[in-house]
Amino acid sequence: MPDDSARPQRTSPLTRSLLAPNAGPMTLDGTNTYLIGAPDSRSIVVVDPGPLDEGHLSTLAASGRVELVLITHRHADHTAASERFAALTTAPVRAFDPAYCVNGDPLVDGEQLSAAGTSIRVVATPGHTDDSICLHLPGDGLTGSVLTGDTILGRGTSIIDGALADYLASLEALRALGPATVLPAHGPILPDLAAICTAYLAHRHERLDQVRAALATFGSEATVAEVTDLVYAQTDAAVRFAAEASVRAQLAYLREPR
Repeated sequence: MPDDSARPQRTSPLTRSLLAPNAGPMTLDGTNTYLIGAPDSRSIVVVDPGPLDEGHLSTLAASGRVELVLITHRHADHTAASERFAALTTAPVRAFDPAYCVNGDPLVDGEQLSAAGTSIRVVATPGHTDDSICLHLPGDGLTGSVLTGDTILGRGTSIIDGALADYLASLEALRALGPATVLPAHGPILPDLAAICTAYLAHRHERLDQVRAALATFGSEATVAEVTDLVYAQTDAAVRFAAEASVRAQLAYLREPR
């Protein structure tokens, strides 16, 4: 029998996804590369071509004429294959950060893209990284869908590799989009964007309270390592660096003058 996992799987009326073979502590089951296209479209939009894996890229390239490639943020598990995939398909690669574009212009917050028979709105959502974006497909099913990159994951919560104030604002902006289907770059699909954003915001504020408690214990000049030891005591050593990144962002947020 053919291996269905090696072919793009339907994830919403306008999207399919193909899981890249890069499972790990930070990528969960792997990176979900999305293919966007109306049922009658002769072309597709590919989002996050992923790691440089020739089998993955060949399957994507064989899934339809690639009109455009979009990048949700700079991390290598989303972008390492960009140049190779652009060469395979001749499609331009567009990202918020010009450094990750290939033969394409940088994306702009609020930009409306018309491609593959669909309408895609670019939503700047800095926080996970300063160049993170989400892609809103308002016509995707009854509630629309949002490709969230790593801003929202299908399982667990995202690290903050940017500014926490930006991330909190991004979650509020996404929550305002309502109960859209969440199409994350890692983990399973989630049914209600607004509900997930509410849960994420509650989690972030809980973490801030824990960091405040750590500062009360160690003093206002506590180090990232000291706070991480207390707040993220159960964190696996393999992802300790991610916990420290989040603590660094939380400390910067609490120490900002308001």
